[in-house]
Amino acid sequence: MTIARAAGAIAWANLVRLFRDRTNVFFVVIFPIVLIMVLGLSFGSGFRPPLGVVNADGGPRAAELVRALEAAGHRVVPVSGDAEARDAVERGRLAGALIVPAGYDRALRSYTPVTLAFVGRDEPAAHRLGVALNAVVTRVTMPARAAAYARSAGLSGGFDELVARAEAAPAPGVTVAVSAAGAAGPSPLGGYDVAATSQLLLFMFLTSLNAASAVIETRRLGISRRMYAAPVPVGVILLGEAAGRVGVALLQGLVIMAGSALLFGVRWGDPAGAALLLVAFALVSGGAAMLLGAAARTEQQASALGLLLGLGLAAIGGAMAPLEFFPAPLRLLAHVTPHAWALDGFAGLLRGDAGLTGVLPQLGVLTGYAAALLALGAWRLRAALSR
Repeated sequence: MTIARAAGAIAWANLVRLFRDRTNVFFVVIFPIVLIMVLGLSFGSGFRPPLGVVNADGGPRAAELVRALEAAGHRVVPVSGDAEARDAVERGRLAGALIVPAGYDRALRSYTPVTLAFVGRDEPAAHRLGVALNAVVTRVTMPARAAAYARSAGLSGGFDELVARAEAAPAPGVTVAVSAAGAAGPSPLGGYDVAATSQLLLFMFLTSLNAASAVIETRRLGISRRMYAAPVPVGVILLGEAAGRVGVALLQGLVIMAGSALLFGVRWGDPAGAALLLVAFALVSGGAAMLLGAAARTEQQASALGLLLGLGLAAIGGAMAPLEFFPAPLRLLAHVTPHAWALDGFAGLLRGDAGLTGVLPQLGVLTGYAAALLALGAWRLRAALSR
């Protein structure tokens, strides 16, 4: 028997053992697709991040501003006070908060400058929300500012009259012609894109770690000792076990990628880049599973540690909540995990602003993780087989 056939036989036996338990079919094939559907429906293209508005004034001009925000597509959430708004933003319940101070209407009517405060976290999504709010506020308050200018220029009339004249004034006949030069810019990620990417990495890693108990079962039943005593080099056994662990992760990833593409229209970008990222993360997941299976003493211990590590690293690495929701220090910490690097690579492919060459840094980091984990797993498993 050749080395490739022997290693392939060991890897195939691991895959067969995985699906011999019918519950694994549900958790590997059905459950991830259902989660992608639920998350995609919840955060799809129609999802609007909640914007808190503290309307401390309550006057007609403040009400007009709130109506303009809603008409612009913002999901306005009334908030009672500044402290509540800041707490909700800090805890992530609100994407941002606009504070309309008491005396807002009175300040406009008396031609007095007034400041609206925007509370947001230091992250790209909050910055974009702040820019969008500034555009709405500028548009809504333009007639009042025009009235203030007209009054300073000597025009007679009260505030309401000057505002009405400003609103009725014809806009200058200026048009903007838009043309695209070069390649199209990156497109924003849809809800299904984000859900599919996060669930891909979560389940690849988690399924691999959960299947690591098979390595312990092999030792407990004496199968590993019989393989070790057979005329098969120990390197072939290690290669077969590694291929089995990587095969589990790769199969899980292919199920999610194919299912999300066929059912939800997720386009994974450059095929070569997506395939290499998938293989690289499968190698990382397989190496982690091999190390866990060799280090744990019992199947129960491996299952508990696998669940803890799989969910914990996914949460830290951004596979449960988008990285842009993280403050800067946590985003830096997230890139200690392979999940964050894989997310960065897939996000670039899905947006269309990166191809194979664009994800080479992520591939390099993931390859380094995979090499370290597989080397440690092989060393630890070799020691376990020889006992």
